[in-house]
Amino acid sequence: MFGKKHAAYHIDRVESRYGHVMIRGWAAGFGEPEEAGALKVSVLDGKGAPLSVYQERLAREDVNERFGLEKGCESGFHILVDRAVLDTPEICLVFTNGKETLKKKIRINVHSPLERLYDARFGKRWQEDYDLWIRRQAPSRKEAGRQRRRTFPFQPLFSVVIPLYNTPRPFLKEIVDSVLGQTYQKVELCLADGSENGEIQSWLRRNYPGERRIRYRKLEKNQGISENTNAAIRMARGEYLFFADHDDVLARDAFYEIAKRLNEDPEIDVIYTDEDKINRSGTAYFAPHFKPDFSMELLCCNNYICHFFGVKRELLKEAGLLDPAFDGAQDFDLTLRCCEKARRVCHIPRVLYHWRTHPDSTAGNPASKRYAFEAGRRAVEAHYRRLGIPAAVENTPLLGRYRTRYEIQGRPKVTILIPNRDHREDLERCVRSIRKKTSYDNYEILIIENNSRERETFALYRSFQESGAARVMVWNHPFHYAALHNDAVREAFGEYLVFLNNDTEVLTEHWLEEMLGICQKKETGAVGAKLFYPDGTIQHAGVILGLGGPAGHLYAGFPGDKDGYAARLVSVQDLSAVTGACMMTKKSLYEKLGGMEEAFAVAYNDVDYCLRLREAGYGVVFTPYAQLIHYESKTRGYEDTKEKRERLEKEEDAFRKRWGALLEQGDPFYNPNLSLTKADCSLRLGGGR
Repeated sequence: MFGKKHAAYHIDRVESRYGHVMIRGWAAGFGEPEEAGALKVSVLDGKGAPLSVYQERLAREDVNERFGLEKGCESGFHILVDRAVLDTPEICLVFTNGKETLKKKIRINVHSPLERLYDARFGKRWQEDYDLWIRRQAPSRKEAGRQRRRTFPFQPLFSVVIPLYNTPRPFLKEIVDSVLGQTYQKVELCLADGSENGEIQSWLRRNYPGERRIRYRKLEKNQGISENTNAAIRMARGEYLFFADHDDVLARDAFYEIAKRLNEDPEIDVIYTDEDKINRSGTAYFAPHFKPDFSMELLCCNNYICHFFGVKRELLKEAGLLDPAFDGAQDFDLTLRCCEKARRVCHIPRVLYHWRTHPDSTAGNPASKRYAFEAGRRAVEAHYRRLGIPAAVENTPLLGRYRTRYEIQGRPKVTILIPNRDHREDLERCVRSIRKKTSYDNYEILIIENNSRERETFALYRSFQESGAARVMVWNHPFHYAALHNDAVREAFGEYLVFLNNDTEVLTEHWLEEMLGICQKKETGAVGAKLFYPDGTIQHAGVILGLGGPAGHLYAGFPGDKDGYAARLVSVQDLSAVTGACMMTKKSLYEKLGGMEEAFAVAYNDVDYCLRLREAGYGVVFTPYAQLIHYESKTRGYEDTKEKRERLEKEEDAFRKRWGALLEQGDPFYNPNLSLTKADCSLRLGGGR
């Protein structure tokens, strides 16, 4: 406050993340007419030296109305500070109305680590930052030279198609230079210019004289993003076409890595890479998106493929060009159409595309393009119509993320199989929650009695049978999870099976419909649910191969009300495996595969079953919309006796022997750049497939 009369400011938000510090707030002068209006804001480092920052002034009508300022007064501000220029943990905002000045100090996290490492050479901890990490991934000068000299047997021409519209020259220069500077040289750049004037053409001629790899066309008028991109597509001569935005940047080895992969697998029709974001000035990298290999289920939740997306020319002809009806999500619609028809969709787990973010971009401010997310919802619905899948698509509170509700075909019976040995209270709570909360009515509960001794347990069984709540079958053998279920399935009346632990409790009433709708799809083999510990933390949100051992639960023990990395905790997605604590599968498939492998008496039988389903060509899907509590202790283990430890080691050895090659390759639905020692999708230092 200036003199407590003439001005005011407020810092709404300060966020230090990866490559930049973001500061949002407002600053307004008021009182005398010459003092009223937006305050000038400048930024100093902790030593008082001026910093060059990106600053966007925004109209804040709530502030303007409060202080009697003119409508449209840009009293709000959004400041991005490149963290690369900071060497102190403080910055100062300086507000001035021309007469008075006030400094506001802000303490920030200069380093913003993704991982903490222990350096044995120096005996101390140090911090690794993504911005530094990604710079180390770039090819050295020597490696870049080697890449340029390499001759592949198959050397396709790659066409990068970009629609231009009033593109700032510094941004245009960066994208052009990043394409022309590729270590793989058989590339062309196709630019369709819908700008309001013809200055770009003359600028290209001045800066890139005689450059034959640039193909440029000035459009007669701006026809919108889809038609402008289609104009660029029609100019392309390459065997593969790649889509980029006019203000983004390619890693210089992007097409080398793509060419290498295409030479390894000639059946690739669609290809995509990992990506991150860069700040407006292009000096800092942040927010990496390390993606899984292709998952149609995840793609229907969100356009996770996004950048860098390429498609074979022949497939693009079959799929068709961009559709203006989906402007705003035209790339999403095209990606869905291409992936529907592709023989093989290839993911390169390297950050080869840098997406520029600024306040008005979708990358920097998703709310700036809400219409695009509605277009994306319609694109997913169109995808289902083309495939003849009856489903409705809804927006979710997360912009650009969708929920699919599949229509149940017919009224198939579901058998819920629950093994039990005493644990009367657990079982009673489990069955009661199913009976009380399950909205789908065509199911049966089959309890598998396994060597119980307590009279109260058998009294509970009688009450279940007399009331029709459940059937009970007896399995009088030493506990063996796989064999127990293999025998019990023969007694199941349902077309679909749900394996359910007795220490679970249903939370969501439509849990069976959610799992059944996905499981009914012909390509689906199994569906898993989202399980919580009683304290609300995550017990299961999917199984990742190699995580903490042969296999581990993603985000186990982390807060259950979070979205997770790339919203994985709230997205339907393909996975390698899900837990048998709550898993649905088709009875016909279970019998076709011979049930669970009985070499795994207690551990890994569910994971092995899922992997055998995938080996047979069926998908394994996790849904966050079927939710249960799993009362399993966080510290529970199978190795609390010597006998159990030996059994676990034997089963782990058998699992590694059976799936060793897959474990060596890495889980396709994770990412080799993500940690295998932590369950939170943090950066894996030195990672790589």
